[in-house]
Amino acid sequence: MYTQLEQRGMPEPPVNVSTLRRMKEEGEPIACLTAYDASYAVLVDAGGVDLVLVGDSLGMVIQGHDTTVPVTVNDVVYHSRAVARGLRRAFLVADMPFMSYANPDQALENAVRMMQEGGAMMIKLEGGEGQIEIVEHLARHDIPVCAHLGLKPQSVHKIGGFRVQGRDAEKAKHMQRAAKKLQDAGADIVLLECVPSELGQSIRDSLDVPVIGIGAGPDVDGQILVLYDILDITQGKTPRFVRNFQAGHASPLEAIRAYVAAVKDRSDPAPEHCFS
Repeated sequence: MYTQLEQRGMPEPPVNVSTLRRMKEEGEPIACLTAYDASYAVLVDAGGVDLVLVGDSLGMVIQGHDTTVPVTVNDVVYHSRAVARGLRRAFLVADMPFMSYANPDQALENAVRMMQEGGAMMIKLEGGEGQIEIVEHLARHDIPVCAHLGLKPQSVHKIGGFRVQGRDAEKAKHMQRAAKKLQDAGADIVLLECVPSELGQSIRDSLDVPVIGIGAGPDVDGQILVLYDILDITQGKTPRFVRNFQAGHASPLEAIRAYVAAVKDRSDPAPEHCFS
């Protein structure tokens, strides 16, 4: 049973931080998706996804919560460990849940768990300039970091809902400044969520590290979406930046391959999936 986990070869070398940097330098879009279990991890890996995120979005799409706030470190470690078993080529990133990185020592302790117990190759944390000390501390200990700016779902109760960020000129400048400072502090990737396309491109152009977007326009270094959204599993209203790739495809694997192809040829996101 589940022999596909054992029988798959490795036609390409695994993706690492240097691979992602090279892809940015060469202008090759980075295709990213979330995953939460071994079976879907096998599919996203086979579909050509470059980076897989075990997101705290699992709180909403797996656990049925209204926000990501209830997700714990144990939850992410469990799901990351399962996903790691299904991957051969894709680079694995794990989310740091709400209040799991309130100070440098706590952040380091939980990041080590993500990597040692969860098999993650990088951790992702939300926040702007207030997280610079945390990023520096993790970087000093050789923990790869993805810094998440723009809409920060863990702050949904503070910001008053899921809203586009950075439309105001001053806030856009602040976000651009934060992105540069986080890169200089040691962040290896910057992820932008729900920002105007022009701001996404501007931040991409100003950084040396890859910039991954979710609702950040077509002119960033890569795209990420929630797997359940592109497979039309998510019930109810989906965000504007979501596109249903399952439509017209006979299997989830075909849909994933279509998503990867659309990211690579920059046909996704289309204008109707972007913000201004």
